[in-house]
Amino acid sequence: MVRIIDFSPLWKTMEAQGISQYRLLQSGIDNKTLDSLKKNKNITLLTLEKLCQILACTPNDVVRFLDGGE
Repeated sequence: MVRIIDFSPLWKTMEAQGISQYRLLQSGIDNKTLDSLKKNKNITLLTLEKLCQILACTPNDVVRFLDGGE
């Protein structure tokens, strides 16, 4: 079984809170990490924690894991 990372909850949470990508950059999320988020690539748990602090949310509001079919 393949797990696929999906950061679409992040973009929905940001939109709901009126938080821009620029705000993430100002809060210490760098361009490389932002690019990884856009491409659904791996991020560190430290980055996940930082995103949750910035957005005052839980990890479920940032990322979800999809089951890949066989």
